[in-house]
Order: sequence, then C-alpha cells, then structure tokens
Amino acid sequence: MLSVTEAQLMAWVTPILWPFLRTLALFASAPILSMRSVPVRVKVGLAFFVAVASQVSMPESPAISLNSADLFGAVVQQVLIGVTIGFAVRIVFAGIEFAGELIGLQMGLGFASFFDPTSGGQSNAVSRIFGATVSLLFIVINGHLVLISAVIQSFHAFPVSAHPMAFVHAIQVHTWGAEIFKLGLWIALPIVAMLLFVNLVLGVISRVAQQMNIFSIGFPITLSVGLVGVVVTLPMLEQPFTFALERMLTHFQ
Repeated sequence: MLSVTEAQLMAWVTPILWPFLRTLALFASAPILSMRSVPVRVKVGLAFFVAVASQVSMPESPAISLNSADLFGAVVQQVLIGVTIGFAVRIVFAGIEFAGELIGLQMGLGFASFFDPTSGGQSNAVSRIFGATVSLLFIVINGHLVLISAVIQSFHAFPVSAHPMAFVHAIQVHTWGAEIFKLGLWIALPIVAMLLFVNLVLGVISRVAQQMNIFSIGFPITLSVGLVGVVVTLPMLEQPFTFALERMLTHFQ
C-alpha cells in the first residue's frame, strides 16, 4: 500500500504553493491584470502556470508543517508581497494620471470630468487620456512580463518566512505616496510652465489693451496651447514611465 507522509506531501506542494499565492495576489491587485474583464479562472490558471514555470530559478523553500502556526504567517506574507508589487505599479499609474489632472486644470478642463470606474472618483479628460495611453504602453513594453520577473526575483530578496511584518518594515510602503506627486510633477511641469507663460502674456495684454475681453479669448488660447503640449508630450511618455516602473520594482530585487 502506498503511503505518503506529511513531510513528503509538503515537499511536493510548497515549491508550487508559495509562488502560486504570490503571483495570484499580484494578478488581483496590479493594473490591467486585475480588471473585471479578466475571468478569475484565467488568473488562477496563469498563476499556476507561472508557479510551475518558475521552479527552475526558485530558491529552496523552508519546510513548514500543515498544523503549524507558521503556515498562516507564511501565507499572509505571500499575499502581502504580491499585493504590494501590484500596488507599486498602481502608484506609477496614479502618478501619470495625476500629471493629467494638473495639466487639465491648467488648461481649464476642470469642469470636463468623467466617472472613473477603477478608482470610483472623478477624473478630467486629460487624465483619462494619459491613463489610457500608459495602459497601452504597459502592454507594448511587456510590463506583464516585467511584473512576473519581479515576483520571481522577490523570492530571493524576501524568502518565504512566517514573519510578514518584517517585509513591511523593510519595504516602507507608507513612503511611496510621495512618488505620485514627484512623478506627476515631473511629467506635467513642461506643459504647466508653458501654460503659466501663456497666462502671464494674457495678463500683460489685459493690462495694455483693457478694452479687449480677455476672458473670451483666454480659454481658447490656453486650451489650444495645452492640447499642443499634450500632443508633444505623449510620444515621450515611455521614458519616465519605464524609469518609474523600474524604480518601484527595484524594491523587490
């Protein structure tokens, strides 16, 4: 009669279980991959396929008993790391959409707001354009493969452990909020500076020719200049997006 001990069962299961949980948590939190249009079965199947395919480069996993209290801590750690990787990518997306918000407000498109189903809030037209562009750019540069590579490399930086809070202390996730404003200002600063110069010129014109109705010509001019700036900026969006994505994912390597 064939008998399997608990140690043998865990030796077979754990090499697949830990990367499966970490990858599945990534698919549930990362932009584009976590969309409702992607079926849950597809996410589970892809996570299992990645877990099997990554066995070649995976470090040796510790043996944790099924009836041990460390098992719960290890599961929490895998889910927490996977969600954090997805959150890091979402920070980059939020920074670029924040740049679109700044540009739209300076252009006078603050009233042209749309409901954003991903965040549950309002966003202007320029922010939606930047968000759609960076989503397409994420697929073009094989961002999904970069995320899978970051998950596999995270097992070398953060091995399987029963202490999930050690990972939180090492990553310092609460400091990532500043990245949204730094990335957003970095991308929006050229167009905002250009619109500021246009507003200064319009202010001088309103003082020199007071009979001119500056409000009737100011909005078309700022809108046209802003649209020209957006058209010029969008083709150059790949470099800051790639740089910010690599910078955020270096925390897991």
